[in-house]
Amino acid sequence: MDSFKSYRITFLAIGLLFLFCFFANISLGSVNIPLKAIFNSLIDAPVSKLSWKHIVISYRLPKALTAILVGSGLGISGLLMQTLFRNPLAGPFVLGISSGASLGVALLVLTSVATSSFTLGLLASKWGLVIAASIGSLVVLFTVTLVASKVKDTMAILIIGLMFGSISSGMVSVLSYFAPAEQLQQYIFWGFGSLGNLSWEELSIFTIPFILGIGIAIYCIKALNTFLLGENYASSLGVDIKRSRFLIIIATSLLAGSITAFTGPIAFIGLAVPHITRLIFHTSNHKFLLLAVALLGSILMLICDSIAQLPNSEYTLPINAITSLIGAPIVIWLLIRKRKLLF
Repeated sequence: MDSFKSYRITFLAIGLLFLFCFFANISLGSVNIPLKAIFNSLIDAPVSKLSWKHIVISYRLPKALTAILVGSGLGISGLLMQTLFRNPLAGPFVLGISSGASLGVALLVLTSVATSSFTLGLLASKWGLVIAASIGSLVVLFTVTLVASKVKDTMAILIIGLMFGSISSGMVSVLSYFAPAEQLQQYIFWGFGSLGNLSWEELSIFTIPFILGIGIAIYCIKALNTFLLGENYASSLGVDIKRSRFLIIIATSLLAGSITAFTGPIAFIGLAVPHITRLIFHTSNHKFLLLAVALLGSILMLICDSIAQLPNSEYTLPINAITSLIGAPIVIWLLIRKRKLLF
């Protein structure tokens, strides 16, 4: 029987690595700030330059916290989808949530509606893209949950989610084809993903659906463990299949949808982190996997963001590109080294 005691050293090592990546992320940027000044800024102690404290508290700390929320949220939502569908290739966006968010943003940015004064006001504010992405995600979520209540086959939900994603992507392609260059560029920049655009107010709102999604995922731990052995087995143990499936979809949608709405689409993390976690812990017990996935997802996201920052440079690379370029080779190497995909 698995116990936290058997993984104590592993969790301790991962926790220390998490703290190191967190402080390393805060210390990197276009402005070179001494480590002492960073530490003093975090504990609200006097700093020799007020500009240093402003940079750390108003920009670097929210960005690091955003990376933690995004990494852990995508990792957990990917784990939920892989377990629900019993498919190692399932990720947090297989239900079409990201595609729905992309379509919402595309309708706002790329259509002729963007010339109206109301829409121009939305685009000028920080909340315009967030609202558009949220509406797009909610529409897809409503449709998928409606379908989930009508069908008995879980794989049918996966296929339907993928089809909704294809429909949304096709509509975005059509809108992109006819869109003016300036509006198309704005949409492309949103698609790159960004962790550094959230203020403390936006971050606090972002945490609400995040906490709800995590709470539902924790509540579903027993159902998740039984789903690994098949729905018939889960049903024989008294698990309400439809209810559990609905809750898992809601948790994934809250996490993946809010992340896409606030930071843009971010690839790879949700697909790969659950596999990396299983290869390290050699367990299928979600009691441990949820915590481990959250920690490793946060670590990987902090590392990718640190690389994207280009230390001592004013340029920041697209985080969406870095997560794929850095993360995919790691998973390939781990799978070749282990020679077996644990699931």
